[in-house]
Amino acid sequence: QVQLLESGGGFVQPGGSLRLSCAASGLTLGSLGSYVMGWFRQAPGKERQFVVGISKSGDNTKYADSVKGRFTISRDNAKNTVYLQMNNLNPEDTAVYYCAAGRSIWGRIGTGAFEYDYWGQGTQVTVSS
Repeated sequence: QVQLLESGGGFVQPGGSLRLSCAASGLTLGSLGSYVMGWFRQAPGKERQFVVGISKSGDNTKYADSVKGRFTISRDNAKNTVYLQMNNLNPEDTAVYYCAAGRSIWGRIGTGAFEYDYWGQGTQVTVSS
């Protein structure tokens, strides 16, 4: 049973930073390096949206336009952990952030939620003054 556990969410003022972590366990394909990883977010009353994804090796990334230049995704396959560094946060970033893992046979970094097979429970990020 693949499990993803997010941590690092919280309350921050505009312009502040947070670092989210996603720890994976029970990986059926053996290691985190067998999965494309992504972060999505969902604000109240809105659909879940793609934030960023990273390839299995970590060599390629894909960002939503709204977070380019402010967010950075990284992964440590040896630790089965993915990170999301979020800088210069603004109130529009307020949402529950979800970590997702996709088997992605061809290694494509998907931007749709349907392209990911496993999900964490989410961690709340609130940006407010």
